[in-house]
Amino acid sequence: MAVPKKRTGHSAQGHRRSNWKATKPELTKCPNCGAAVLTHTVCTACGTYKGQPVSLKDRKEDAVVEAKPAKKSSKKAEEVKVEEPKAEVKAEEVETVTAEAEETKEVEAVEEKTSDAEEKEEK
Repeated sequence: MAVPKKRTGHSAQGHRRSNWKATKPELTKCPNCGAAVLTHTVCTACGTYKGQPVSLKDRKEDAVVEAKPAKKSSKKAEEVKVEEPKAEVKAEEVETVTAEAEETKEVEAVEEKTSDAEEKEEK
């Protein structure tokens, strides 16, 4: 078995590792809810991919809307009724968060315009 004759120095080790660099993951905006999402992945906020519902989050909402009333009252039917408000609350929370994000974007845009105008006046 081959064994190195001498230990590699700190400088040589550093030069060898100089190209080990981390890269930022590529992010895009979800077309459905506008949240930041990794490319080619399902949106964690709304559960859609390329505009179509994929995850169980959206399928539960669709199933609740399409579900027909059961003939017999059973525990499962009662559980579905209990889950409906939870899904609605989550949708409302997403809407408020996106509305707040839009408001902050508008404020930032106005601030940028005013700072650009001030710079032009100074020139």
